[in-house]
Amino acid sequence: MEQEVRWLTADEQHAWRAFLRLHDRLRGHLTRQLQAESNVSAADFGVLVELTDRPEGRQRILDLARSLEWEKSRMSHHIARMVKRGLVVRDECLEDGRGAFVVITDEGRRMIEAAAPRHVEAVRALFLDHVTPAELRVLAEVSERVVRKIDEAPECPTALPE
Repeated sequence: MEQEVRWLTADEQHAWRAFLRLHDRLRGHLTRQLQAESNVSAADFGVLVELTDRPEGRQRILDLARSLEWEKSRMSHHIARMVKRGLVVRDECLEDGRGAFVVITDEGRRMIEAAAPRHVEAVRALFLDHVTPAELRVLAEVSERVVRKIDEAPECPTALPE
């Protein structure tokens, strides 16, 4: 039995497309700015942010891939490139032998510490300075609710295959 499509209303379509434009334009601008001002790719920045959010500056490769919504192979290849540049190291897990940790290096910390202030200023100038505190709270609530629904959806698994 075919299910009837619930087409977007004009208001829904307008909001959805505006959201997509906002996301794409903001992400694109921030990515170009990171690269131009700090010589850091958005991918490197994402990995380094995840690692600096951990007290020990280390995380399992598979968990890092899940956090960034990357496939395991993409993560492995990217980490290999970051290792060559001295931003991270791989540390084998001796306790269970199931994989490796990615650990931020001093060079990686220097890179993120140099890039972060400019990035934060760009986020403020392009986004935060243009929303009210009340709008920001609503945006956070809506975002968290939608992410929870995505995480609960059976057709959209959150676990990447090992």
